[in-house]
Amino acid sequence: MADELPMFPLNAVLYPGVSLPLRVFEDRYRALVHHLLRIDDPTERLFGSVAIREGYEVGDHGAQSLFRVGVRLQLTDVEAHADGTFDVLAVVRDRIQLDRLRRTDSFPVGEVTAVPEPHHEVPASVAEEARAVFAAYRYVLDDIAGDPLPGPLPEDPTYLSWTIAASVPLPLAERQGLLEATDTTERLLLITALLRAELRMMNVLPSLPATEVARTRWSPN
Repeated sequence: MADELPMFPLNAVLYPGVSLPLRVFEDRYRALVHHLLRIDDPTERLFGSVAIREGYEVGDHGAQSLFRVGVRLQLTDVEAHADGTFDVLAVVRDRIQLDRLRRTDSFPVGEVTAVPEPHHEVPASVAEEARAVFAAYRYVLDDIAGDPLPGPLPEDPTYLSWTIAASVPLPLAERQGLLEATDTTERLLLITALLRAELRMMNVLPSLPATEVARTRWSPN
């Protein structure tokens, strides 16, 4: 059964467990925040986000093409400003698939279905290899731009896969591929291969990490 969610497309791919700060200033997304704040139960203040394949977050034309797999977020903190804008914090809860997007007079509304993470045993060797390659990546990057993930990695393989994916500033298409991976094992294998490729490129260009070449600034609105 499809659910309906207010939608906030972004020029970014998000992963479960990630906390996302947003500056909300455009009318339609201010209306979205007002809508969520009228919901009494804070755990039900939910909205969806998918990455923009082509187009922009703001303006009359906005997003022209969206990826179908995205995430469901819960609004957790809101700071309202006198000019009508908001600074908000949201936490990504799980994956969704956008089946249909409707433009309303206030804010976009999506018909979505959940994309649950399959429960299965992840081979220990797959998780350990991902940890080792990410450790090598952190070591190299720390000398150039600082550690992308201060603190330890989680033990759980699924959280491990999302944490590493969120910590590496890969190009949008590759980040989307990690989000759409069928299961944890596939995601860990994919991120390990991507990190090995990043390390090879960083060795060729020691003065500039490959991730810096691919990184672009994005406005959260």
